[in-house]
Amino acid sequence: MNNKKVNIQKLIYKEFQRQNEELQLIPSENFTSIQVRNTLGSVLVHKYSEGQIGKRYYEGNYIIDKIEKLCKDRALNLFGLKSDWHVNVQPYSGSIANLAVYNSLLKPKDKIMGMYLYDGGHLSHGWKYKDKTVSLSSKIYKTAYYYVDSKTGVFNYDQVKKLVLKEKPKILISGGTAYPREINHKRMSLIAKEYNTYYMADIAHEAGLVASGVNKSPFAYADIVTMTTHKTLRGPKGAMIFCKKKFAKEIDKSVFPGIQGGPMNNNIAAIAVCLKEAQSKKFKQYSRQIIKNAKRLAKDLKKYNFNLISGGTDKHLILIDLRNKNISGKYAAKALSISGIILNKNTIPSEPQSPINPSGIRLGTPTVTTRGMKEKQMPKIAKYIKDVIDIASNFTQLEFKNFQEQLLKQKNIIETKEKVRQLCYKFPLPK
Repeated sequence: MNNKKVNIQKLIYKEFQRQNEELQLIPSENFTSIQVRNTLGSVLVHKYSEGQIGKRYYEGNYIIDKIEKLCKDRALNLFGLKSDWHVNVQPYSGSIANLAVYNSLLKPKDKIMGMYLYDGGHLSHGWKYKDKTVSLSSKIYKTAYYYVDSKTGVFNYDQVKKLVLKEKPKILISGGTAYPREINHKRMSLIAKEYNTYYMADIAHEAGLVASGVNKSPFAYADIVTMTTHKTLRGPKGAMIFCKKKFAKEIDKSVFPGIQGGPMNNNIAAIAVCLKEAQSKKFKQYSRQIIKNAKRLAKDLKKYNFNLISGGTDKHLILIDLRNKNISGKYAAKALSISGIILNKNTIPSEPQSPINPSGIRLGTPTVTTRGMKEKQMPKIAKYIKDVIDIASNFTQLEFKNFQEQLLKQKNIIETKEKVRQLCYKFPLPK
């Protein structure tokens, strides 16, 4: 690349073109409104505001205080929470939010228990790989895991209960990145309470679906609820920590000065914008359509003999075991990317391979739903995926570089890429 001829604005436009011409199916991504994007680029980026509302370490924050107060009020209102709940909207990311919770409630070497990563869990819930600590949480705290049933791909809560009894964690965590079914928050809460354990529900993926009432809410059962704001909530990158009032002081201190510095005021304002958008009837319709699209896409993929973990989905994401297709997740994700279909490789329950080249792929419907696609478009998307995998599976014996080069020569791959482009043009990015 000749840096003299390329500047940031040109690269941003190229990324806009890429997003507009490709099918974005990564379930942890979404498209924001223009109002959210404009807020992110405002003069709010100029101000330092370390501390809490009315208790800042810098002067000149009286307007910033009003913005953060509005964001917090909207967050509590969106989820129907009353005066016994508190929210912190300052965390930079979901992982930081989760770490801040542990830091406030636990001591180093205390035990945390979350969903096993290969079964759909998240790195921030304390991941070790072959006894090597990977995430910071696993280096600070002892870790234990619960698992999905190997046959059904869903949780057996009696088994979860037995593991909690055995491991005696100080905090029990639900939620993850690739579990396509709903969590029974009531049952998880009862298990936690029986063994005097905190229950934390991480609904990073489902936040927008919970806000709209199309997925079950954990707030009646959990001590702590964390979420990101950029997935189904359709906001900017960021996170929020909801907690019962008795934890508020320690949570706030754990976020700042415990984990991070000054909050990103432009981000907090943009979160406030997306929270207002999420209160609308239009957003609730959008959330319902996400699930309708996901269920229809799952149904059409099953017609092509794709092995869906748990047999389907209750929400926005689908996890596929590709072992019956003679292709790994790494090769499949790259083949689909070459065809203009963007998703990610992913581990599956009882994963026999490495996370670098796992057996599965993960996809979802938030972004295509944001573009306005409905059930009518899902069979086309399933067919595109099927066609690409059928072609790519003929070249999996090649080294990865040669595999990519071979696919670029395939006429059917080129034709599928053009079909994807034409479909995307009919549903342009939101403006």
